[in-house]
Amino acid sequence: MPAITVDDVLVLPRLPKLDPVTTEYRPVRRLTTAPQGYEGEGFPVRRAFAGVPLSELDPFIHLDQMGEVDYAPGEPKGTPWHPHRGFETVTYMIDGIMDHQDSLGGGGSISNSDTQWMTAGSGILHIEAPPEHLVTSGGLFHGLQLWVNLPRAAKMIDPKYQDIRGKAAALLTTPDGGALIRIIAGSVAGHAGPGSTFTPINLAHVTLQPGARLDLPWQPEYNALVYTLSGEGWAGTDMRPITLGQLATFGTGDAIRVEAKTELDLFIMGGRPIREPIAHYGPFVMNTKAELQQAFEDFQKGRLGTIPAARLPHTD
Repeated sequence: MPAITVDDVLVLPRLPKLDPVTTEYRPVRRLTTAPQGYEGEGFPVRRAFAGVPLSELDPFIHLDQMGEVDYAPGEPKGTPWHPHRGFETVTYMIDGIMDHQDSLGGGGSISNSDTQWMTAGSGILHIEAPPEHLVTSGGLFHGLQLWVNLPRAAKMIDPKYQDIRGKAAALLTTPDGGALIRIIAGSVAGHAGPGSTFTPINLAHVTLQPGARLDLPWQPEYNALVYTLSGEGWAGTDMRPITLGQLATFGTGDAIRVEAKTELDLFIMGGRPIREPIAHYGPFVMNTKAELQQAFEDFQKGRLGTIPAARLPHTD
């Protein structure tokens, strides 16, 4: 995976060694395997949160692992134009390139290790697609899209973006240098990522070397979710086996433990639960059924924007 890396992890800041006497390691509450399907115009995804109650995911709603797939020339696919309201989409590209365009005239391109953070708020139309040169050549495509709920007070704010380049992520390692931790948002052991959030959350991409252990300090008031992007290992102090496409949800405590059997890539998430009613259907995440109905009506009447007549150029 060419997501941002370093030549020598030993030069990075290190996590503190946790006291085994006073540390409360979180137990694995649930282990699920993501079903595979297709999204948009037909690109393969794993539905990472399938089968997990929303109460255990809060403040998160949905997570797709997009790929990993090596496209032949002419095969790369994206999504058609579609609306969103009431939440944020966080798209993290591990391999490949994704272009974006929206109904407000914005656009951009993200590639290896970049993150595009779109706060849909009151509503927006957008499209995500590989650039034309990638469609022509084919190539590797692998990424994640996470949906982060917005609290009631922020659901109708104006849409906005954060384009987070991979080099902006905070990088650190374990005391023995056995892992590379990329912090995209939030704060881990006092090291802050670049993403700005409405609800306090942590997002990190972690690569562990074979045999390495990660003891990760975690805010006790946050939930904790670990999704396996590739490799094999174990989650929790009771060593629950985990592999590609599996999600471990953790109980309460102040630290997460994972260990690697092979090289292990993980996406680690957690946040302070919003604990508000959720009405979710399709591309809208609101608090009530009436608000959902209003979102569909606003979309049908063009209040969430209109599709631009021409494709915009994309820049960094």
